[in-house]
Amino acid sequence: MIRFSLLAALLLFAAQSGRSDTLRLGLPLDCVPGESCFIQNFVDTDPGPDAVDFACGGLTYDGHKGTDFALVSRAAMVEGVTVRAAAPGVVRASRDGMADTGRDGTMPEDLDGRECGNGVVIDHGGGWESQYCHLKAGSVSVARGARVATGTPLGEVGYSGLTETPHLHLSLRKDGTVVDPFAPDGTRRCDPDARPGDTLWADPITYVPGGLIALGAAAGVPAYDAIKAGRAGRASLPADAPALVGWAYLFGARAGDVVEIVIEQPDGAIWHRHDIAFEKPFAQAFRASGKRRPADGWQVGEWTISARMIRDGAVISGADVAVTIRP
Repeated sequence: MIRFSLLAALLLFAAQSGRSDTLRLGLPLDCVPGESCFIQNFVDTDPGPDAVDFACGGLTYDGHKGTDFALVSRAAMVEGVTVRAAAPGVVRASRDGMADTGRDGTMPEDLDGRECGNGVVIDHGGGWESQYCHLKAGSVSVARGARVATGTPLGEVGYSGLTETPHLHLSLRKDGTVVDPFAPDGTRRCDPDARPGDTLWADPITYVPGGLIALGAAAGVPAYDAIKAGRAGRASLPADAPALVGWAYLFGARAGDVVEIVIEQPDGAIWHRHDIAFEKPFAQAFRASGKRRPADGWQVGEWTISARMIRDGAVISGADVAVTIRP
């Protein structure tokens, strides 16, 4: 039994040592995937004009060469989310000084050749390097030649360069060729559940095919900018509020997906329900639904806003939030 266990261990080591020139990656930013951040885009595995991620899903776009860790709001970016080295190495290049104005707020000539925005490139040896893009202006804390360990702070997640949302773009390369850390052997797996050795992550990261980013209540349909900024939700509303609206902010929507928004009164009765279907895919979007104040006024107390994202008849994401109607 001992010999068998030793043989099994040696065989496992041999299988892994077939990838001895690979890396083990730590999470490159201080967040909890699925809670305070989510993966908006993976590496595009399709060599043609289509875009397909490693799990045969649509969380990518044509030619995308990295993994995008998105924050849930701009408020989170302002508060500060540290970007960390995913593996040990030596800083090969760094840049700071580009404003956190994203694609729409930056002159095209200022983006030419600097699409990454503020960023860091780390040489890990053996032909491996990682690149960290869109860091916050003034946050880059390492310079060329610095030696870093896994977890060394590099800066903070920002909104610099060619980007539409605050996020960290992590690109991994071996001898100049892009490597998907979720499928380092280049094989597209339509089963997103990783097995040991399938990925380069030291701790597995669950593939989430889309879902809710945030959910809230308001006295009317909020502005999309307010939702993205993290300023749209209300914990309470006055008794003279003209309406009660539930809104859902989500990512990875596909054509045919349905968002169900339900508003429940303090007495537990369903006051409003609305199913909203997507006719085309969206990287990010929001949907809202509600009703005007009843003729006899609001029930005072705690109301519940619920939202579910439904794909092919199955719920892939759901949440609820409370809002109090004050007397």
